[in-house]
Amino acid sequence: MATFLYRVGRLAFRRRWYVALVWAAVLAAVGLGALKAPGASDDGFSMPGIEAQKAFDLMEQRFPGATADGATARVVFVAPSGEKVTATENKRAVEKAVADLAHGPQVASAVDPFQAKAISKDGSTAYASVTYKVAANDLTDAGKTRLERAIDTARDSGLTVEAGGSAMDDGGGPGGVAEVIGVAIAAVVLLITFGSLAAAGLPLLTALIGVGVSMATILTLSQALGLSTTTGTLAMMLGLAVGIDYALFVVSRYREERAKGRAPQEAAGLAVGTAGSAVVFAGLTVVIALAGLAVVGIPMLTKMGLAAAGAVVVAVLIALTLVPAFLGFWPNAVLRRRARRTGRIEDEGTRNNGGSRWARFVLRRPLPVLLLGVVGLGALAVPMTALQLGMPGDEAKSTSTTERRAYDALAEAFGPGFNGPLTVVVDAKGAADANGAADPKGTVDPKRAAETVAQQIGRTEGVISVSPPRFNEAGDTAVFQVVPSTSPTDEKTKDLVTTIRGERPGVESETGATFEVTGTTALNIDISDKVQAALIPYLVVVVGLAIVLLLVVFRSLLVPLKAALGFLLSVLASLGVVVLVFQQGHGAGLLGVEQTGPIMSLMPIFLVGIVFGLAMDYEVFLVSRMREAYVHGERPGEAITSGFRHSARVVVAAALIMIAVFAGFVGESDSMIKMIGFGLACAVLFDAFVVRMAIVPAVLALLGDRAWWLPKWLDRLLPNVDVEGEALSRRQEADQEAGQEADREAGQEAGQEAGQGTDPQADPEAGPRPAGTPGREVART
Repeated sequence: MATFLYRVGRLAFRRRWYVALVWAAVLAAVGLGALKAPGASDDGFSMPGIEAQKAFDLMEQRFPGATADGATARVVFVAPSGEKVTATENKRAVEKAVADLAHGPQVASAVDPFQAKAISKDGSTAYASVTYKVAANDLTDAGKTRLERAIDTARDSGLTVEAGGSAMDDGGGPGGVAEVIGVAIAAVVLLITFGSLAAAGLPLLTALIGVGVSMATILTLSQALGLSTTTGTLAMMLGLAVGIDYALFVVSRYREERAKGRAPQEAAGLAVGTAGSAVVFAGLTVVIALAGLAVVGIPMLTKMGLAAAGAVVVAVLIALTLVPAFLGFWPNAVLRRRARRTGRIEDEGTRNNGGSRWARFVLRRPLPVLLLGVVGLGALAVPMTALQLGMPGDEAKSTSTTERRAYDALAEAFGPGFNGPLTVVVDAKGAADANGAADPKGTVDPKRAAETVAQQIGRTEGVISVSPPRFNEAGDTAVFQVVPSTSPTDEKTKDLVTTIRGERPGVESETGATFEVTGTTALNIDISDKVQAALIPYLVVVVGLAIVLLLVVFRSLLVPLKAALGFLLSVLASLGVVVLVFQQGHGAGLLGVEQTGPIMSLMPIFLVGIVFGLAMDYEVFLVSRMREAYVHGERPGEAITSGFRHSARVVVAAALIMIAVFAGFVGESDSMIKMIGFGLACAVLFDAFVVRMAIVPAVLALLGDRAWWLPKWLDRLLPNVDVEGEALSRRQEADQEAGQEADREAGQEAGQEAGQGTDPQADPEAGPRPAGTPGREVART
């Protein structure tokens, strides 16, 4: 591996124009494809295998023309204080607004609240339900403008008018500010780390090129592969973070090799051969974690994981090819200013620095450091025991949004459960067919069966009201809504759904018809249950594959196990902090979180998948330098110090960049993106600075030589990938010895030809005069 990548780095350095042109052509091609590709369609959030999804599918089948996941808007009208919406002027304004909405583009129906009796008991509030023919993502600007204009017109009459529902969604996702903040902080960190504008700018430039290629490719393939607009959010986050980090490690190793006296081309080859090997395996762990999201069984999550994995692959390829090519264009620009001015490069890896001093501190006190790190992360993980999963809705949005104000108005006027009604689908067709076959007269009356089901559910504790059943044209399927007494995210609502479904066998035996519970609230409950059930298998698959991969990389049994356990600590601690802030509300105001509630159902999966890959990044980069020193003959303690001397500052810089990129998303208005950004930033903070920088060296110090133990039979079975570049070291030593031997022979021949009297001071056995350390001089290219 190292030898192959060494050749790749030298080739990219030497053929830099070709490499740069190839990447420019790729970027132009996918960019043109993205411009010409049709817009991404929103196929809806599908979750195969759960009851709520089966009910949605049944509704689309039995009610043709009524899209179950079509966009909806709920427009809330509140009369001025002391008045009623049924007053003549207020009623006229409401009816006019509903008529305007009904004639809007892409509108399927707009229900008049006075005809539907959608008026609160005190008469102060009414709402109109607007249904669209298309999904929320496919709504045109004209449709949204018509909705906003109708709302503004009604407000002019003196009514308070707010609107919620999927039609009000603005698409979410990062709006660009988060990326700008992350890149700006990353630039400062890189400048401090390298002390050179070029060295700081090179990782940023290559990372942005990689993100451009990845995002343009996703947009180009969005229509063909059914990718939604949210698919690229994760790819952008990770592509930017790992793109900067991978280039950072290659550039740092290049500077280190230059300080050892290597020529620029040779230094680029060695940087790609050593640091590039670590980049490949670190990238593989991230790809495994992201591709493993397919285990969960959520199509949208699978697509997001695969898209992000593709962005990581692009980042790896750019680090191995485009970075050495750019180093070929400016071989000295990435060096410190003093080195460029004086012409001499200082080898920073040969002197003490903060990393080596910290390593020696841990080596003197490994057990206290280990206990402090484990106990600290364990304490932060305690709130995770109270974790509640759900899907935050309009209640989690800022009170400055009309969606949140509409939510609050409906909850106040109609009760907290009104914002999350359950939809019950009664299927009498199968039972009627079966009974009809047995009894020609047919014993199942679909209408009576549906009414019986509605009555039974209406008597369930926790149900406020049940709407009249609505039948399809065939008359064999009915749909009605059930309003709970509690809010959509309340645990009592989840218990109610479980209770209703538990009553199904008795109701079916009585009526001969079956029913299923769906709706947004039921769907979120089912998603949470499915994610929780999939979490353990996902952990087993991802952690198992990564342990095997690290076993090959480090050729040790204990190092991969220690890496996996440390990762679990950091993930549990980050989940605990997320619960502490977003669920329990401690410090929520500092992050702009106005409403606490359950944690997004997909959050644990996101954290496990993404953070595991990133954690293994730091593990590979840091521990591979320790193993490199150990393989080259240093004792275990010396190897730990050597690894920290060479890698600690770069790993710290990489972690700070990751934290900056993820923390930038905390400023987004979307509560889910805010939660993901905060959780990922905390996880990287804990994993990089507590686990990898403290717990890892402490464990290795306690284990000593045992840390690198591997059974001989397993050593023979495992392939030798040579991440440490041992083959390159042997090759360099052989080349150096061959060069010295050639110089010695040439000197002896010259002395013999010249004769002993030519230079009385010449010593034919001494060989040529040493040239000092010309390799440390900056090459003038």
